[in-house]
Amino acid sequence: MKSIGEVAAQFGLPTHVLRHWEAEGLLKPARAGDRRRYNNADLYRVAAILISKEAGLGLADIRTMLAARSAPARHEVMAGHRERLLARIARAQAALDMLEGGLECPHDDIMTCPHFQGLLADRLQPPSMTGSDGRNTDRAVELAYGNHEDAPDELDIVGRPDPDRVKSDIDQQDAAATRRGPARRTQAGKRR
Repeated sequence: MKSIGEVAAQFGLPTHVLRHWEAEGLLKPARAGDRRRYNNADLYRVAAILISKEAGLGLADIRTMLAARSAPARHEVMAGHRERLLARIARAQAALDMLEGGLECPHDDIMTCPHFQGLLADRLQPPSMTGSDGRNTDRAVELAYGNHEDAPDELDIVGRPDPDRVKSDIDQQDAAATRRGPARRTQAGKRR
């Protein structure tokens, strides 16, 4: 069994993140008096939460996935996120291909390089709903988000939702806490 500090250190997290995840129903560590004690199953849950957040899942979807009582219920949550993650990976791969192509380009003006232009050709085409290779699926990603409550507010340069710019719930809380600074106590000892 590990303490909250040991678990936080193992994963490189502040302890308040683990407390927040507990409050959100993602973690249920055992208690030894008023101390949290994490077992191996809890460590696997933390790892699953971190990877899920990196994949773009919100806390509500992670909770649903981890709490699913049946494989079909879990698969339903995971399937939609899998498709969005594949589209993000494809866009990231296209960006990496463009950067690598630019590094290989001997032209002084990169925009005149036929090889570099070839790397950009997919973006010149209208968005496709069926790009099995992941390219040109931006419209599919936009439709997948629709007006869903998890749709990101951040937009890419042409006004489409950009999942790569979505800040996680924890990132937003960390930023807010940093701006506020530590809670101060009034003379009566209450936080303000």
